[in-house]
Amino acid sequence: MKKIIRMIISSAMVTCLLCSCTKDNAAVDNEAAEEKPREVTLILDPNAGAAGTEENAEQVKPEESQPDDESGETAEGDGNASDSPEGTAAEDGDGDEGTVSEPSAEADSGESEATVIDGLTVSTVSLTDSMTYASFSAIRTGSATLYKNPDPARGKYVVCVNAGHGTSGGQSVKTQCHPDGSPKVTGGTTGAGATTAVAVSSGMTFGDGKSEASVTLAQALILKEMLLSKGYSVLMIRETDDVQLDNVARTVLANEYADCHIALHWDSSESDKGAFYCSVPDVASYRAMEPVASTWQKSHALGDSIIAGLKGQGIKIMSGGSMAIDLTQTSYSSIPSIDLELGDKASDHSERRLR
Repeated sequence: MKKIIRMIISSAMVTCLLCSCTKDNAAVDNEAAEEKPREVTLILDPNAGAAGTEENAEQVKPEESQPDDESGETAEGDGNASDSPEGTAAEDGDGDEGTVSEPSAEADSGESEATVIDGLTVSTVSLTDSMTYASFSAIRTGSATLYKNPDPARGKYVVCVNAGHGTSGGQSVKTQCHPDGSPKVTGGTTGAGATTAVAVSSGMTFGDGKSEASVTLAQALILKEMLLSKGYSVLMIRETDDVQLDNVARTVLANEYADCHIALHWDSSESDKGAFYCSVPDVASYRAMEPVASTWQKSHALGDSIIAGLKGQGIKIMSGGSMAIDLTQTSYSSIPSIDLELGDKASDHSERRLR
């Protein structure tokens, strides 16, 4: 598992540089570019990142096991998300080294006054009504934590690490699948044609009784520390067992404060089929919908690079490394964003592997 986490970092680093340069119309810092991992250098060319994604993406078929459209859980998993009653959208770190008097230029009214902890500028970020797509969220009273790294070369790049699941009450309400109100183009726990889906699934349970949410949290905390140690800034969606942020809210915060968004999950199939990411379905109307139209190729570049890195390290990969599915996360993402499934119910998720 440590090998998996390291490869996520090396892939995310390079892709984050691409994402940030595209977002800010600036050149990649020379020092950071020189340190890019050899096996994923092709993604620094936007055209190369987009090429081949159609070939590698595996289009979902109705009879196949599919990740839950909101959580990474397959349709043959718990299966109770689709029975959840539809709700309505809501209207609405301690530091010991001093307070930062001036907020970052990237901050808006959703960011708290920051404190400096172990050299990092730490603040909490919450949804505000001014944020694009915030009104589509149903569970939004929680907050995420932004760790700004002072590293001069890498600290300006923010990776959003999203530990999947972990929102109590998430299955009792639903959110709109697409910002334009159009129906889902692929199935999952929520079928194709639906216009609303469960806000946050509880996730599956491994055979040893561990919840998927607890394993993704452990992974996320490891990834956070390793990214910070490499000089990158990190937006942590969840650092505890529960955060009151649904999938739309998590995505909105990533859009506002990060350069790329990686959601960590484990699939609920039981075949140890390997790692994969959820790619954007090859459906013209869906790929033409904003913000998908502006981000899907970059999201594929992010996913392909991570899968290539994992494969290069001997990690088992499912088929072509991707499964095409219509996700709430990617439907609302204005930055490169993937749901990464690191294995399934039958995969080794022991403490030894995590550490």
